[in-house]
Amino acid sequence: MAARRPPAVARVLERITKTARAHDLFTSDDLVLLWVSGGPDSVCLLESLVRLRRLFGLRLAVFHMDHRLRPDSATDAAYVRRLADRHRLPFHLAVAVDEPGRSDSVEMWGRFERAREAGRVARAIGATRMADGHTLDDQAETILMGLVLGWGLDGMGGIAPVNGTLVRPLLDVTRTEVEAFCRALHLRPRRDPTNADTHLLRNALRQEAIPAIERSTGRDVKRTFARTADHLRRDASALFAHADEHAEVLVELREHGFAIRARPLLDMPPALSSRVVRRGFQRADLGWDHDAIDAVLDLAAGAPGRTRDLLLGIKARRTRTHVEVQG
Repeated sequence: MAARRPPAVARVLERITKTARAHDLFTSDDLVLLWVSGGPDSVCLLESLVRLRRLFGLRLAVFHMDHRLRPDSATDAAYVRRLADRHRLPFHLAVAVDEPGRSDSVEMWGRFERAREAGRVARAIGATRMADGHTLDDQAETILMGLVLGWGLDGMGGIAPVNGTLVRPLLDVTRTEVEAFCRALHLRPRRDPTNADTHLLRNALRQEAIPAIERSTGRDVKRTFARTADHLRRDASALFAHADEHAEVLVELREHGFAIRARPLLDMPPALSSRVVRRGFQRADLGWDHDAIDAVLDLAAGAPGRTRDLLLGIKARRTRTHVEVQG
């Protein structure tokens, strides 16, 4: 008879199973590339899917991105490699060769580098899915960040369970449940010291704002935020479907970037034009933020010859008929 799982482990596996089935995260014989930083969330992701791979018929591989932002970052990679070896999983390491620019958000730069390198590995090994360790707490923090930073409907929609081939199996699991899972299995995840810095907005929301809201309301607001995000994502999805129709006509992929027809872009309502521009960045595999989207729209409304410097060294230029964006 198989050993009975500790309750903390069984609880997380049950939540992941429910989420996977509700959102069709996996299909049988998927090769899933797991994004594992070595922190509690991603370690929980790896250990959970190892235990659920037979249920869903999955093959697993492990990806780690060393951004070289801390002197000891290589020890995180070594830890993740040991986890992969323990479960006899293929391990893939990417090491950043560049650094964020002075004007770049380090968090944005890091996310883009990781996604780009993971996508490269996924294509090389034939992975049909990628998975990261975003949790319910990340969802709540992202929604509040969207409110604070004015991200609009899309930001308030938070983190989607499925984004192309990237899936989030832990999105209904709380960080408290992750920690209990790791303790029950005697795991010792890596700890990023920057997570304690409340000068960073996400950390301040995590450690100060959300606990204060929960104390004052006496409610678990994280799940309330998540339900609200579900409703808003449905609305945003309908707008994106309409925007995709326009993007097929207006966006032209170019080497190292894209071009978008300026005049038809300006004739659209802003709710559509901003999403068409975002699709341009996404299809060209370029990093973007809301300032970058606003810059492209501003160029479209201006005279030919104007240029703008965007994040991550990306440049945009207004020609007579288009806005050209080059990475």
